Amino acid sequence: MPLEMQLPFLNTKGHIVSLVGSGGKTTLMYAMARLCAAKGWRVLATTTTHIQQPKVFWAQTIKERNTHWNAGNYAVVGLPAENGKLKSLPPDQLRRWMAGADIVLIEADGAKRLPCKAPAEHEPVILPESDVVLAVAGLSAGEQPLKEVCFRLEKACNLLEATPEALLTPPMLAKLLASDAGGHKNVNDREFYAVLNQADTPQRRKFGEKTQKILQEKYAVRYILTAFEEGERA
Repeated sequence: MPLEMQLPFLNTKGHIVSLVGSGGKTTLMYAMARLCAAKGWRVLATTTTHIQQPKVFWAQTIKERNTHWNAGNYAVVGLPAENGKLKSLPPDQLRRWMAGADIVLIEADGAKRLPCKAPAEHEPVILPESDVVLAVAGLSAGEQPLKEVCFRLEKACNLLEATPEALLTPPMLAKLLASDAGGHKNVNDREFYAVLNQADTPQRRKFGEKTQKILQEKYAVRYILTAFEEGERA
C-alpha cells in the first residue's frame, strides 16, 4: 500500500514530522522525502541528533537548498560531524532553514543501527513545532535475544521487565513502541504512528501482523507495516 495511503498527513502540506526509534528511520525519512518532492513540494530533511551524510542533495547554504527545491529534489541539512555523519544545526538556525518548506522530516533519535530500542533520558529530541511522530522498529529483531538487537539494553529490559537473554515477542515490541517510556515518549498530543519496518520476509511479516494487532487492541495506536528494496535503504 502506498505510503500516502498509510500515512494520511503526507497528503497535506505544513507538517513537521519527527522519526524516533530504530530499524529504518533514515530509509523511511528519505522515502517520504522522495514521495513529497515528486509532488512538487519543497521538502527539507534534517536531524536533531545525527544522521549519515547523504550522497546527494546535501545543502550547505540556503541558496543550495533552494537550488535543490527548484530542481524538484528534496534538500538535506546538517553540520558535518565525525564518521561521515551530519549533526543538528543550532535550533534558531534550523528554524531559518525550515522556513518555506512544505514539509520538514526530522530524524530525532539514534540507535546505532540496531533494530529496536528504548530511549535514554535525553532522547528523543523532538522540536516543539513537530506535529507528527513516527516510532520505527525493525522486524528483524523479532524472536531474537534483546541483548543482540536492542539499543539502550538496560532501559529496554527495565521497561519490559525482561532479561537481556529474553527473546523479543510481539507483545514486547508493541510495548516498546507504545509506552510513554518507549516510542511514545514526549509525544504528548501529537499525531502518532508505530512503523513496523523490515517486513520483507513471510516470517517477519507474520511477526509484524501479530504486533499490529496488539498495538491496535491493547494500546489504540495507529500503525503501518513497511518494507523497502535494497536500493531504497539508507
